[in-house]
Amino acid sequence: MKKFFTGIVLTSMFLMASPADAATTHIQIDQVVVKSDAAPKIKNNRTMVPLRVISENLGAKVQWKDAQITLSTDETTVILNLKNKTVIKNGNVEQLDVQPYVKNNRTFVPIRFIAETFGSQVDYNQGNISITSTPLLLDNEQIETLRYEYNMARDGEMQLIKGNAYHQAIYNVLQKQKGEKVEAPKDYYWRFNLETVGSYTKLEQYNFLNQDNNSVEQYDIYELNQSFPAEELAPYPTFLLHDFSENVWYLFTEKEIKAIHHILDNAANNGFTTV
Repeated sequence: MKKFFTGIVLTSMFLMASPADAATTHIQIDQVVVKSDAAPKIKNNRTMVPLRVISENLGAKVQWKDAQITLSTDETTVILNLKNKTVIKNGNVEQLDVQPYVKNNRTFVPIRFIAETFGSQVDYNQGNISITSTPLLLDNEQIETLRYEYNMARDGEMQLIKGNAYHQAIYNVLQKQKGEKVEAPKDYYWRFNLETVGSYTKLEQYNFLNQDNNSVEQYDIYELNQSFPAEELAPYPTFLLHDFSENVWYLFTEKEIKAIHHILDNAANNGFTTV
């Protein structure tokens, strides 16, 4: 009899624990299981996730000042405080059900409030937290995948990038940080041209694909061939951006290329890239 009641108690404990455990199994953002160095937690019936999951995978920038955390995008700013439940959203004061906290050097924030604040939908299904963010729309078409090709002069390599925030961030660099419009170079190729001064080689290609895997917009980055004396190369910019879809050329810089590579690195580290 004692063993029987012990079994009932253990079974009851398991059933009571299962929903909370199931709710913290995986986090999916835009159908990608996110890599995280700390598992989600349940506090006061609210799911808390590491701040990095929000900041990197939903496209929010993070600023710290003492116990205050500011998350921001172009449209939304949220200020959290580790000492209380008060949150300031676009200047309006609200109260959270549970306050953010730090555990094992990781800051945990309420996933539903933060995700929905930044325009995402949150669902719970069979132990998974599923977050769907706002997709990038180009020419009224939803972008499903970014195809990134590089090492073009050496036969090329390719990566496929998922995640709406990463698509938006890379597109913003290409559009908002490009330089002035210029004439197309006289010579530009996929491979190195060692005969013509002022010739360009394609360095990278960014292709924004719709749900049918068709190209909606394409951008190519070209680099000046450096195999000539510096004085002969002086009139030519080092990098050019080609809006392939519109056939328009722009100045581009190494700073912008590094900014895109930083975004690509984050996407790869968080599991949003396939080769």
